[in-house]
Amino acid sequence: MCKSSLHSFLADLPKCEHHLHLEGCLSADLLFKLAAKNNIALPSPEENPAYASPTTLAKRYEHFDNLEDFLQCYYRAMRVLTNESDFEMLAWEYFTTAAADGVKHAEVFFDPQSHTDRGIGFEVVVRGFNAARERAEKELGITSCLIMCFLRHLPVSSAAGTMQTAVAGGYFDEKDGQQRAIAGLGLDSSEVGFRPELFEEMYREGEKRGLRRTAHGGEEGDPSYISGALDTLHVERIDHGIRLTEDADLLRRVVKEEILLTVCPLSNLCLQAVKEISQVPIRKFLDAGVKFSINSDDPAYFRGYILNNYCAVQEAFDLSMEEWRTIAENSIQGSWIGEERKFELRAMLDECMSKHAM
Repeated sequence: MCKSSLHSFLADLPKCEHHLHLEGCLSADLLFKLAAKNNIALPSPEENPAYASPTTLAKRYEHFDNLEDFLQCYYRAMRVLTNESDFEMLAWEYFTTAAADGVKHAEVFFDPQSHTDRGIGFEVVVRGFNAARERAEKELGITSCLIMCFLRHLPVSSAAGTMQTAVAGGYFDEKDGQQRAIAGLGLDSSEVGFRPELFEEMYREGEKRGLRRTAHGGEEGDPSYISGALDTLHVERIDHGIRLTEDADLLRRVVKEEILLTVCPLSNLCLQAVKEISQVPIRKFLDAGVKFSINSDDPAYFRGYILNNYCAVQEAFDLSMEEWRTIAENSIQGSWIGEERKFELRAMLDECMSKHAM
């Protein structure tokens, strides 16, 4: 629990999460559980001392030298995910924890290439994740949508093949008024050296099909990775985007076009993008009118879920309740949901503000 006097208010705030990798919710405890369930051998303690126990592995996750160091752990862990129930269990772990943190709507990423390259069927992954999503809406009241990400460090042909698989399987189709199985496209993994322009063809196809579009940019890469995603991929959001402050003209453009940034403070700290949370440009974005949401990215690896990120921001910046209201309102407005659901979420926000104004 944070030491802020606003902690109970922060906990009660209705939250929308837009930057969450479901694979990044694979905690050390769940990894060991799934490895045993699926009879998958983990590295021996002699090979890698971090794998002596869930406790030692969780301890290893407390420090990463950079993005690449994290990604090695991240992709190694995924080997324990082999069947539909595993993916459902993984997503359900996210939704139950998110519900306790006050999340009311979530737009979650998944990386199909990480699984299909291991011989896991595309449909197995999507069915498992969507089963958890449906259950979360019924039992927890959390609405959500699924965003398919391309891994930028793999050959572009792999992304193209993944797009073809999704199209052929009808995963982007709207059927009988039901939500699409996959609602949007994203772009993640190693940023520097893998420019967004490489993925123009897939995004053009997604735009034609009415998919929502976002991309990681401006975390490790310079601001041209942000402008490249806007100009070439026609994205509606930018994931991370903290280096936007290095380009004043681009910042003004983002404000004018009301592009939402999905900022992940604890992720930035854990991956050495900043040395302390106070260096995340929260105050600069608020003062400039940049719209952003606060998110947990890969919470099993980055010191916790969304409330931990809210608390870390509050401790670093001492924001007022009205400033938090602005963040929450922008998160609601920037969500890929209908006006009816936005109205419900705004009503929850009004109720929360009234409760804590007393």
